[in-house]
Amino acid sequence: MKVAIVAHPKKTDAPAAVARVRKSLLAREIEVILESETATLVEEKGVKKFWEGADFVISLGGDGTLLQTLHTMGASPIPIAGVNIGTLGFLTACTDDEVDQLSKVIAEGTMQIVERSMLWVQMTEAGGKAHEFIALNEAVLMRGETGRLVSLEARVDGDLLNEYNADGLLVATPTGSTAYSLAAGGPLIGPRSGVFVVTPICPHSMSNRSLVLADDSVIELTPTGRTDEPILFSVDGRDILRIEEGSTVRVTRHPQCLNLVRLPGHSFYDTLRKKLGW
Repeated sequence: MKVAIVAHPKKTDAPAAVARVRKSLLAREIEVILESETATLVEEKGVKKFWEGADFVISLGGDGTLLQTLHTMGASPIPIAGVNIGTLGFLTACTDDEVDQLSKVIAEGTMQIVERSMLWVQMTEAGGKAHEFIALNEAVLMRGETGRLVSLEARVDGDLLNEYNADGLLVATPTGSTAYSLAAGGPLIGPRSGVFVVTPICPHSMSNRSLVLADDSVIELTPTGRTDEPILFSVDGRDILRIEEGSTVRVTRHPQCLNLVRLPGHSFYDTLRKKLGW
């Protein structure tokens, strides 16, 4: 068995955490691959495409590090186990104090693999140039350099949903319902719900609310051209692009799910209670 390790390079505890995780895996006769930048933390050489040939990937840092790992790997079926250097996150399997338990269940094959749906986002510029992205949490259109509202049109399966005047609009997965969408007033959604949520960000009209849709829906977002204000496009807080009039963002469910490693007894709802203080 091979396990790849990738760590947040700027966390002060990362070198010690990398050494601790690797030692725990090697003690169980599991081969370890280090991502190239991660390897420098322990003064070794690593592999740029760390996930190739690996059975599992361990992401050391937090939810943000796990998201970055996912975006680096692309739509890969290789399971990812997040280890939080600090407090437990929504996506991470455990904290760095529980790495021995994590390596034990990996070696024994007793870990839980949960599937998390992802978005397939296609952004087409006015001139026809196309961009494709995956997103675990959300795709967002939002106001840019000014404080003025932006105007957006949303369609679902070809039918007009609404024209929004707001700071922005986002489409989130159930996983993303605990991230930006929650901060914008969206609902919490169970991870196996099979839905998307469309949430306006600080809408001008109080009647504009989040809408939950089946995840086989096709959602299209376009600037209406009512203002000259810049609109920015982002997925999972990265890959920020400027959206011009005539551009279209098309959001559907990606055919590949993220395979997320969980320790036995560590459920989404347990994490939810801890994070929200219930």
